[in-house]
Amino acid sequence: MANTEDLRAKTDDQLTSELTDLKREQFNLRFQAATNQLENPARIREVRRTIAKIKTLQNERAKSAAEKA
Repeated sequence: MANTEDLRAKTDDQLTSELTDLKREQFNLRFQAATNQLENPARIREVRRTIAKIKTLQNERAKSAAEKA
C-alpha cells in the first residue's frame, strides 16, 4: 500500500501515471471478483484507498496552485 509521504514526494506526472495504473488494476480486480478468481480480496480496498489518496493530493496541489496565481 502506498504511503502518503511516498505519494507526496512524487511529481504530478508520476501521480497521474500511477493513478492510471491503479484504475486499470481496479478494473481487473472487479472482473476477477465477478468470476470468483480473486486471490486477495483486501487488494480491492487497498487500491481504492490509494486512488483516493492520489486524487486528494492532486486536488490539494491544484487548489494551492490556484491560490498562488
